[in-house]
Amino acid sequence: MSMAPQELENTASKYASEAIKFDSQGARGQAITYYQQAIDALVKLLQLYPTSKLNPIYKERCNSYHNRINALQQAHGVEPAVDPKASPEEQKKSVQRQEAENDFEDLIMKEKPDVTWDQVIGLDDAKSALRESIVYPTKRPDLFPLGWPKGMLLYGPPGTGKTMLAAATANEMDGYFINVDASSMMSKWLGEAEKNVSKLFTMARSYAEKEGKPVILFVDEVDSLLGSRNSEVGGEVRTKNQFLTEMDGVNGKGKDLMMYVIGATNKPWSLDWPFLRRFQKRIYVSLPTQAARENLFEQYTAKLNKDYRVNPTELAKMFDGYSASDIKDVCQAAQIKTVHEIFNAPDYHEPIEGEEPVQPRELTTSDFKNIMERRKPSVSTEMIRAYHKWSEEFQAL
Repeated sequence: MSMAPQELENTASKYASEAIKFDSQGARGQAITYYQQAIDALVKLLQLYPTSKLNPIYKERCNSYHNRINALQQAHGVEPAVDPKASPEEQKKSVQRQEAENDFEDLIMKEKPDVTWDQVIGLDDAKSALRESIVYPTKRPDLFPLGWPKGMLLYGPPGTGKTMLAAATANEMDGYFINVDASSMMSKWLGEAEKNVSKLFTMARSYAEKEGKPVILFVDEVDSLLGSRNSEVGGEVRTKNQFLTEMDGVNGKGKDLMMYVIGATNKPWSLDWPFLRRFQKRIYVSLPTQAARENLFEQYTAKLNKDYRVNPTELAKMFDGYSASDIKDVCQAAQIKTVHEIFNAPDYHEPIEGEEPVQPRELTTSDFKNIMERRKPSVSTEMIRAYHKWSEEFQAL
């Protein structure tokens, strides 16, 4: 049985986090292994769900992990990306030139993400906050004499649509979307950390200044980079301090500069207060409401063959507490169940020319009840309480 999209994405993130840990400790062999496993999980995700709107983002992450693997291999003479017939001096110059050209260009999505507001079901507060802070100032900066927020933090349970929100915001703008997750950032930044943090922000500012277009710098899993740690090495401290300095530059000196930093996290409570202050908007991306769940079931079952008595309102009540990605996985699992019945039938055979292929039977409410017994929500009640408690103290719309 294939893994659900959210499970695969979580698996890739887990492997990437392990890779970063070993990378920072100098265990390069282990780091390469985990980077490759993260790539394998993302490639499987791309193959199983070729029409996913988030595939460009997954491809960018694969590229970033590949680049780090190459850098680690070059540093230790394993399959160096240089001409093996060249002299040692020429090989050294080639490696230095490649390192100098590592200017983060691969992180820029110059084409708009193919995600619209209509595809982000519910989350009206989050949509409104992002439109007020990014879309409106981009279209009419003259209406904001006091300026506008430049730092936004999207927090909430996994699978609720944080990446989709950022992508939909970028889609509405005529600008650039720079997508990095904490894993790719750390893999690029090990070594000359604070220098490269500055380099990334400088590149983003240059796009905003020279071309006069808005730029969104989207940092996923920002807690991995900026979260509280009991023990930090000097490089981590300098990296975090440099990030604070750059955020101050975006929020203060930038004034009319159309550059925005959006951070996303599943663990907002792990962020240090100095970083929270730089994110003027702190937006809770919650589990879908009853109305949003109805819309999600309508959207995901629209193309499925189902009994007329299958009621989205009833399904939405049944699956209270499930995230948006959970609901998609539920509908997918129900469809797969009917397809399995076709292939498992004793008289099944491949359709021959002129024969009408067998189609799945109609889905019933019982099918969804059966799936619910086997698939529990990915977010626990305890997690929701933790988000609500944190929101009471730190939310800022």
